Amino acid sequence: MNSTPVLVTGAAGFIGFHVSQRLMEKGRRVLGIDNLNPFYNEGLKAARLEILGQNPNFEFLKIDIADLRSVQRLFAQHQFGEVIHLAAQAGVRYSLENPHLYVQSNVVGFVNLLEEARKKETPHFVFASSSSVYGANKKTPFSEKDNVDHPVSLYAATKKSDELMAHVYAHLYAMPLTGLRFFTVYGPWGRPDMALFKFCKSIIEGTPIEVFNHGKMLRDFTYIDDIVEGVIRTMKRPPAGNHGQTGDSPARYQIFNIGNNQPVELMRLIELLEQKIGRKAVIKMLPMQPGDVPATYADIDELSAATGYRPYTPIEQGVEHFVDWYISHYRVAATASRAQALP
Repeated sequence: MNSTPVLVTGAAGFIGFHVSQRLMEKGRRVLGIDNLNPFYNEGLKAARLEILGQNPNFEFLKIDIADLRSVQRLFAQHQFGEVIHLAAQAGVRYSLENPHLYVQSNVVGFVNLLEEARKKETPHFVFASSSSVYGANKKTPFSEKDNVDHPVSLYAATKKSDELMAHVYAHLYAMPLTGLRFFTVYGPWGRPDMALFKFCKSIIEGTPIEVFNHGKMLRDFTYIDDIVEGVIRTMKRPPAGNHGQTGDSPARYQIFNIGNNQPVELMRLIELLEQKIGRKAVIKMLPMQPGDVPATYADIDELSAATGYRPYTPIEQGVEHFVDWYISHYRVAATASRAQALP
């Protein structure tokens, strides 16, 4: 058993919670940090931390990564085997309302962590990027070799900035860094601002759901267990240098898509929710939202070749697991009314 802890930033978040659980199942100690910001307030962060705290191999510290002194103290007091950096201000649409928050968390906070991890010669730094860096790319599936110089949201721009800064640190300091471009992660304990969560809640309650671009949307929905498997596999494989995507650079740096490689139409997702819940959705069709994109579709060949990663959860099974969790966690009854019941 490796006694050196893994630092998981954003440990109270959706992916951070599941990654922390899996690491401890594998016998690793986890030091989780989070600033517990109020971006969403459904009691989920506290509930996740309560579960993690039941394991003696978990320690939690409330830290804002944008606060340099706090990050410096953290690294001065601890030696980490790896860093899995998942903390970020999430949400494409919210970045239009509060841009400064995104820069502080996603850019300033990222540099703070990079610099302190560099000083401590951390063996591997894995960080969350996003499929949003592909912008309105019309070539599918999205490949790591595609140009990503034209983001369409500030959130995407901050994630692209992180990738660039990570490459600089890898190039200058031979620091092993891996970025993972996540594609629409979903599953139990998911974020309330995500479509699956909002749709499920609204269908159960019989309230309208907002469907943008008049439903003409494709998303590479990736189940959380598959994501976690990819993160852990990647963590165990730090880049050796001379990676193909960096040209002739000796940088110990790599970027991978991590998705399901099977995009699903948004209306199909709604149909699956209706079938599982037993109630028709009340749908309000709307035009495309600013900063959004019509489709995401991950080419995962690079990650598969490097780590053996292959997603195995079909959307039908993943939606079923999510709805079961939602009903249990919120203690709601998913019984259909006469007016809206499915045939």
